[in-house]
Amino acid sequence: MPTNGVSGQLLLMLVFIALMYFVMIAPNQKKQKKWQQMLGQLKNGDRVTTNGGIRGVIISVKDDVVQLRVPPDNIKLEFVKSAIAAVTLPEDTKQS
Repeated sequence: MPTNGVSGQLLLMLVFIALMYFVMIAPNQKKQKKWQQMLGQLKNGDRVTTNGGIRGVIISVKDDVVQLRVPPDNIKLEFVKSAIAAVTLPEDTKQS
């Protein structure tokens, strides 16, 4: 009956692979899809935070480029859309 041991190990390996998919890969794909959707909905006036931690207001959206106005001196900076980490809600920008 050595085939039972081999088939048991194969079944255990398949269960492990399925578990790894649902624990690691599926949530990452969902997060990536949500981020892509957020990038597609960027518009003038949105407050955003870049991957580098720079916060600003969008003043121009082009194909793959976004221009931000950054306080306190209202400097205009240009970023690729993929550098935008999140849209910042007004209540997130309040200082305590």
